[in-house]
Amino acid sequence: MEKVAVIGAGPAGMVTARYLNSEGFEPVLFEQGSRIGGQWSADPEHSGVWPAMRTNTSRVMTCFSDLPHEAGTPTYPTNEAMGEYLERYAKMFDLTRCTRLKTPVRELRRDADDWIIRTDAGEERFGQVVVATGRYHKPTIPDVPGLGTFSGTAGVNHTFSYKRPEDYRGLRVLVGGCAISSVEIASDLAGLGAARVVVTNRRQRYVLPKLVNGVPLDHMAFTRFSALSKEWFPISTVGAGFKQFVLTVAGSPEQFGAPKPADDVFKAGITMSQFFLPLVAEGRISIKPWIESVDGRTVRFMDGSAEDFDGIIFGTGYHLDLPFLGDDLRRTLDVDAQHIDLYSFTFHPDLRGLAFVGLYEQIGPYYPVLELQARWIAYTMSGAIAAPSKEELEAGVAAYRARRGTPQTVLTDTMAILFARAAGVEPELERWPELARPLIFGPLTPMSFRMSGRDSLPDAPQRFAADVRIFGCVPSNQLAPMQIGQLQGLAKARGDEAFSRYVATVCPRLEEVAADCD
Repeated sequence: MEKVAVIGAGPAGMVTARYLNSEGFEPVLFEQGSRIGGQWSADPEHSGVWPAMRTNTSRVMTCFSDLPHEAGTPTYPTNEAMGEYLERYAKMFDLTRCTRLKTPVRELRRDADDWIIRTDAGEERFGQVVVATGRYHKPTIPDVPGLGTFSGTAGVNHTFSYKRPEDYRGLRVLVGGCAISSVEIASDLAGLGAARVVVTNRRQRYVLPKLVNGVPLDHMAFTRFSALSKEWFPISTVGAGFKQFVLTVAGSPEQFGAPKPADDVFKAGITMSQFFLPLVAEGRISIKPWIESVDGRTVRFMDGSAEDFDGIIFGTGYHLDLPFLGDDLRRTLDVDAQHIDLYSFTFHPDLRGLAFVGLYEQIGPYYPVLELQARWIAYTMSGAIAAPSKEELEAGVAAYRARRGTPQTVLTDTMAILFARAAGVEPELERWPELARPLIFGPLTPMSFRMSGRDSLPDAPQRFAADVRIFGCVPSNQLAPMQIGQLQGLAKARGDEAFSRYVATVCPRLEEVAADCD
């Protein structure tokens, strides 16, 4: 049995190992930490989890298709529950046996047709390697004039190092950034006794709640229709539709007392927090423009105002960090702090036998996407499906290079459809007209991608329908007329006779919303 090295034993590495094993390989996972699970391991040296942290994606969308969460798990699991879930997943597929803990990879390099992995124990040769080290473990601190002079008692930290909220009790805290970690930690501080919490950012994002009328947002925002819309409608139309969705379910930040975001929702960006904007509305969190300079405890902002703080926490992102790549690989991949040249975030035309999983900045649930990318990698490595041609790989890398310098954030729906098609497991919509509504307008659950293609399961349609029913029919019945219009518009835009026939078949069923919501 051929051994395949997997660098990293977090969620990406484990799901990759699971599918490599089912394709006849013997995976060998190299993990620098003392536990499996990556960020969810709670290893203080390698994890950015804080004590009160929950997932920001629902339990249905934060699991792999082979293993649902246990009964009684909250809609948004705790970090402890996620660590235990990944331990169960590892046990289910006997991944612990093939994982080498406390074994950081010091170097990965090519040697003719093989790959050499060097650890502190020596060197090993592999025919194929998958890099699954994650994107979020090298924090970035912005270059702010005078930041080095800051003399507040709690110092300057990054959200990655936020482990002891009690250290900020009774203090004045400035939180930098508008991403999920920033707004969630600001909310955490406001509820745990900080004397004052101020958030500073360069641009105000739209803020979406985790739940809308009891339905997790990821069941509504990241759908197959959303992905298809971006393929077939002008981006201005997609943006207008998405903005209307955001305003309908969340309102706009200025209604809560926050700055007004840019009108273009894609330019402004989105983030997610259930409590942040209400806390702003209550005056328990204040918002300032970006920092102009720091002098001791005093922080001056771009609007000319100034305020004293005891601590600063930056949630300003992460650098892409792959320190084990040899110089030859770094040149070939043209790696920098934000970019790595890959075809569909996975392969490079000049690096046969090497793949990458999970190294993209994504908004929305990761687990369905990681599993789909892992399946694609495993299927191509085993020859179960054809690998992309060299010409396709080169064209994909060229397209990525053309986008350098533009925002690189991707959405769950786009990535899920991308990898599902590559792996040949996108559900065949025509086979299940009775599931048309959830398959098109419902959540892109992991189980929805076990309905077609390799590794499909006979009971997957029933299990997918059960996943959708957990939180009720998604979206709500009142949206059925709009959904019919959207589908008809999509069919017209595509000009695809087969899809048009499908739409003509399912639209009458969408009118029977009660039957779909049993």
